[in-house]
Amino acid sequence: MRTYIYIDGFNFYYLALKYSNFKWLDFMSMFEKLLTSKNDIIKIKYFTANVSGKYDQNKPRRQNTYLRALKSHIPEIEIIKGHFQTHKIMMPLANNPTKRVKVLKTEEKCTDVNLAVHLVNDGQKGLYDCAVILSNDGDLLEAMKIVHDELKLCIGLITPGKAKISKSLIKYATFKKRIRENILKLSQLPNPIPDTKIYKPKSW
Repeated sequence: MRTYIYIDGFNFYYLALKYSNFKWLDFMSMFEKLLTSKNDIIKIKYFTANVSGKYDQNKPRRQNTYLRALKSHIPEIEIIKGHFQTHKIMMPLANNPTKRVKVLKTEEKCTDVNLAVHLVNDGQKGLYDCAVILSNDGDLLEAMKIVHDELKLCIGLITPGKAKISKSLIKYATFKKRIRENILKLSQLPNPIPDTKIYKPKSW
């Protein structure tokens, strides 16, 4: 089966990678371990956004190094960027919900929309026989429904480790799998990337 993979980078990072030692992740290697020999991975679409260096000046540098590594090592990968948006909102205190304080809230914008549009558009063009989605975002429900019910195509739903699987998405998934920590550990990029001077950031 011609297989396209759609990765919600923000969702995946916070569910699986933020507090791990496995951020130097090789997506091709990981999905080859998760899927079967019937899946011919044609394209990996990685949806992300440029991070801010406001509180950590090295954060954008680490991200850029990683994105360069992915593009150099995995010819099938395509990186599609949204953006982050920060705004002030009033939120209740955890230990005193009656009291509200002003906080800065940062959100990644366009990722779920971009992913949904690509998922449906690629399916309608007949580019894949199977779509694999790495996300737990319920906002993808309608796009998955179209691919499953109208286009009659296979959809795999991949969820990181202990994250709760979205019940709304399961009903439109042909199959579902979990990413265990051991898979992340066994699916790291080489360091350095062969034939380049791209090294894993030391702080990772």
